Amino acid sequence: MLRTAPRLLRTICTTAAAYQQKLKLALIGQSIFGQEVYNKLRKEGHKVVGVFTVPDKNGQADPLALAAEKDGTPVFKFPRWRAKGKPIQEVVAAYKSVGAELNVLPFCTQFIPMDVIDCPKHGSIIYHPSILPRHRGASAINWTLIQGDKKAGFTIFWADDGLDTGPILLQRECDVGQNDTVDDLYNRFLFPEGIKAMVEAVHLIADGKAPRIPQPKEGATYEGIQKKENAEISWDQPAAALHNWIRGHDKVPGAWTTINGQVVTFYGSSLLDASVPAGQELTIKGASRPGLVTKNGLVIFGNDGKMVLVRNLQFEDGKMIAASKYFSADETTALELTEEEKKMAEDIRAIWKGILSNVAVIEDSTDFFKSGASSMHVVRMLEEIKQKHGGLQLQNEDVYMATKFADFIQMAVRKLRGEDKEEELAIDYVSKNINNMTVNMPYQCFINGKFINADDGKTYDTINPADGSVIASVSSASLADVDKAVAAAKEAFENGEWGRMNARERGRLMYRLADLMEEHQEELATIESIDSGAVYTLALKTHIGMSVQTFRYFAGWCDKIQGATIPINQARPNHNLTFTKKEPIGVCAIIIPWNYPLMMLAWKSAACLAAGNTLVLKPAQVTPLTSLKFAELSAKAGFPKGVINILPGSGGLVGQHLSEHPDVRKVGFTGSTPTGKQIMKSAAANLKKVSLELGGKSPLIIFSDCELDRAVKMGMGAVYFNKGENCIAAGRLFVEESIHDEFVRKVVEEIKKMKIGDPLDRSTDHGPQNHKAHLEKLLQYCETGVKEGATLVYGGRQVCRPGFFMEPTVFTDVEDHMYIAQEESFGPVMVISKFKNGDVDGVLRRANATEYGLASGVFTKDINKALYISEKLEAGTVFINTYNKTDVAAPFGGFKLSGFGKDLGEEALHEYLRTKAITVEY
Repeated sequence: MLRTAPRLLRTICTTAAAYQQKLKLALIGQSIFGQEVYNKLRKEGHKVVGVFTVPDKNGQADPLALAAEKDGTPVFKFPRWRAKGKPIQEVVAAYKSVGAELNVLPFCTQFIPMDVIDCPKHGSIIYHPSILPRHRGASAINWTLIQGDKKAGFTIFWADDGLDTGPILLQRECDVGQNDTVDDLYNRFLFPEGIKAMVEAVHLIADGKAPRIPQPKEGATYEGIQKKENAEISWDQPAAALHNWIRGHDKVPGAWTTINGQVVTFYGSSLLDASVPAGQELTIKGASRPGLVTKNGLVIFGNDGKMVLVRNLQFEDGKMIAASKYFSADETTALELTEEEKKMAEDIRAIWKGILSNVAVIEDSTDFFKSGASSMHVVRMLEEIKQKHGGLQLQNEDVYMATKFADFIQMAVRKLRGEDKEEELAIDYVSKNINNMTVNMPYQCFINGKFINADDGKTYDTINPADGSVIASVSSASLADVDKAVAAAKEAFENGEWGRMNARERGRLMYRLADLMEEHQEELATIESIDSGAVYTLALKTHIGMSVQTFRYFAGWCDKIQGATIPINQARPNHNLTFTKKEPIGVCAIIIPWNYPLMMLAWKSAACLAAGNTLVLKPAQVTPLTSLKFAELSAKAGFPKGVINILPGSGGLVGQHLSEHPDVRKVGFTGSTPTGKQIMKSAAANLKKVSLELGGKSPLIIFSDCELDRAVKMGMGAVYFNKGENCIAAGRLFVEESIHDEFVRKVVEEIKKMKIGDPLDRSTDHGPQNHKAHLEKLLQYCETGVKEGATLVYGGRQVCRPGFFMEPTVFTDVEDHMYIAQEESFGPVMVISKFKNGDVDGVLRRANATEYGLASGVFTKDINKALYISEKLEAGTVFINTYNKTDVAAPFGGFKLSGFGKDLGEEALHEYLRTKAITVEY
């Protein structure tokens, strides 16, 4: 329906403008339909002088606006055109400024004033999804189905007073199939043919041939917009009428009824012409005959005895299920038991009675714990059941998930029947015999507990940096995959087992996962080595070892997350209690880099899961394999479906969509500062929480009073650890003048002893850079240093062998203004600058003269000097007489352009929790 201001009289003049002259058009509307009409009209040579659409929603522009903005067409996004019944003059003035000759309104839903409708010399035309005059109004197409019309279609009419009563320009019609839905009609006819017709209508107007056919009054109807409260199903009707009512309300607002005291909405109906199928009866309020839950869906009956099949049901909390799964989804409904199962149920009832001696009768509604049972009684109850029914294997958590007797029996019977068994995880592997073992590597997206190909089937190759060979062709997640993964994580958080699980059980799963990671540590380290270039021994100890430690550390935190009680002013004569709760946030997106693929996953995911959230993780595109192996281990550990989702693929596509997705409530990111800034912008669309660990240019200050050999050893580790691909690597060394030359000499001597080679060789010290593009960037970095006048003491070249190997590099005589003094290399490049003897404050100023603040270090035997330096350095971490000494219990994160928020330690939990304050008056 076109919503416009009323008017008394309107005259439309259609001058005979030759089509060759084209028309100046204003498009007023929104949606993909509007976008397609816009594109077609421009392709036909018409000039769109302005697009008037709706404001961005959750930071996302309407498709029509997106297309117009891309073309440079003026776009106006007015929330409304009228205020208090009168046109907003500034809005009308903005509209008039474009000088349109015709208004084209494809699916316009705003109230457009007649000042605008009548303004162009050719007036305004609008698309309406009904064969006027029948079914005027915004819900016209719904009423076409509700009233069982055999014909549907659309009208393009000359806009008048907002009641869809203007003269008709053209109409098209189509047949309505017996089981057609609104979506079917749109997809098959209303959308594609409607776009063509809108363009044809403009052509007719341009040629001066557009008719104005008055609408007849005969057969005219006006039905209001259907609302949820009016969509209840009236059961005393034939099956065809029930079907029309349901499909006419599908998807919005949804036809509903009441089942077991709960509002249930029906979707996906079809007439069923067959004999009555076998099924379990379901009582429906108001229906004279119970429905039947069958293997194909819910069968309902009209008053003529004929049947309708309903495929999907939605409950009041928004959860939708297949109707065939009603009883398995409805935990309050008892299963129909065999005689043997009934005997087992009575045995269990007797066991409950023996434990709950204070309860006179064990009813179906009896709650085990509310009746006085404790955790010790859980153990007793399960042991007694095991003695009587050894084939029934139950766990403690089964009792906590089904505390009422009827629910417990239903759960026990399903277990006995094997109905609750999870599908065996199907995994396609790329297997390689390497490093004296066979490694099995998943390569597909992991969504909702399953490994699946990307929605569009796209893949990419992940490369072994040691020789440039292809390891595997990995699924490249699409936008559709992101939406699926986020939906799965949201469902798992809001309605799944994970959201109901107590904290200690959550910790138990995390401990189990850590054990599995440790059990597979050699395989994980091998995969990490061939995918990222990490030296195997380092991968085993740090990449994998610290990942295991991280999960164990945060598993221990699960049941120790606490709020606080807060004394507040009492309002006499009442008393108040105020306390806080720490709650999980919801769905979290985790985006990690390529330098420590598994460890970066663990640092963020472990805290996220310990807090009770669910996650969608995007590994770096070039290093996806250990993340996907982790997904496999998480499933084997027993994590419920949807809790952990892994999406390999493009950061610009997957990472961007996660950052702006409205159902993602938190983003945890480690990576470059420019990407971090983009994530902040995207996350602002729905104000999601963000924590960022970004780039660094970490200073390391070495004083002459240090233990020199230790400073040389630790300084080299500060730069060359993990091939320099280390976020906290010492980006610039400041060495006191009196020891500078000796320090450099000793460093070069040690570099010459380093073995560069195969990362799987246990004696290798220095492996390949992560990927080819990064190696090329590092070589360019070194060239820049030489051009600026720094002295290249050693290295700076690619090693002459297959793969992406680079020589450890040393620069001296580096001045503060140089590029290599200011920018991070993220590679094995030592950048050394002198400072004058005793100039503590001077070197501090130079060390802090950077926008980064991730880490820093100082070597000196003078504890007073060390503490003074540590206080003044502007960095999230300061190392004194050591470097790279991180631990799972110590918070880690940066200042300034190195980001905000913490990984590791108790503080990391706060990044994934929200605080709720509760006040009670008593």
